[in-house]
Amino acid sequence: MALILNRLRGGRSIAPEDLVEYVSSRAAILDERMSDISLRTIQRDIKTIGELFHIDIECNSAREYRIVSRGDMADDYEELLVNFELLSSIDADITLQKYVLSEHRRPVFSVNIPDLLYAIRECHPVEFDYVLVRHGGKVVHKKLKPHFLKESQQRWYLIGYDADDMLKSFGLDRMSGVEVLAAEKFVRNDTVDVPSLFRESFGIWNDPSDPVEEIVLKYDALDGAFVKTLPLHPTQKIISDTPDGLTVRLRLRITNDFVMALLSRSRSVEVIAPRHLRQRLQDIYAEALERNS
Repeated sequence: MALILNRLRGGRSIAPEDLVEYVSSRAAILDERMSDISLRTIQRDIKTIGELFHIDIECNSAREYRIVSRGDMADDYEELLVNFELLSSIDADITLQKYVLSEHRRPVFSVNIPDLLYAIRECHPVEFDYVLVRHGGKVVHKKLKPHFLKESQQRWYLIGYDADDMLKSFGLDRMSGVEVLAAEKFVRNDTVDVPSLFRESFGIWNDPSDPVEEIVLKYDALDGAFVKTLPLHPTQKIISDTPDGLTVRLRLRITNDFVMALLSRSRSVEVIAPRHLRQRLQDIYAEALERNS
């Protein structure tokens, strides 16, 4: 699926036989047994792409495949699949490992991703043990109705409905003993507005009781250049950009993950507003100075 989407990106089109040849030749890098993929397999994957990722691919009157429509989350799904293709190719080909330097600090987890994707797609509950880091490493048993996988801050999370019917997130690196309950089915909640779940939050934490606030930050010119090219949040707007520095405005819920992101540029960041966030950073700096004095 990643190979198909990669070939059709940017409005490109391709004849069915050429798509089969393209996918077969690239897939053989991962597994020699995949060097002879049939058109039927391609057609089945195209159908799955539409069902799973809301990216519709059709064969037009010129007998060429092309992407004809894309759902709201299509860009995120496509980026995920392309990244998966890259990492899979690196892991499979010893030659590529010489030329591509991937991030070695990856989270460690024992969860089988294909099992979770299967459970999400087929609406099967999952059971697992989960470590509560903030409660002294206490282990609890969970039964979840899985709905989404989400990446945040180089970690992966399973999002679904817990026993109390609340939508919650669970870090894959803290899960163990995952079992897909294939004999059970649940009704998927398709009314969930996926893009809005985390639109006004930073990271994985999303508590609707936290207010959405206007945040104004100032950076020096060096840090400002990085903040411009990699915005802190989709709501980031530039207020001022001068040789002396960059000032930006954001609107989001102030989570602990967001505060940690601000601290990563402590060298130059100045919180203009709100005042309580400025005080929060000041308190953290004071405690850090005391510890390291």
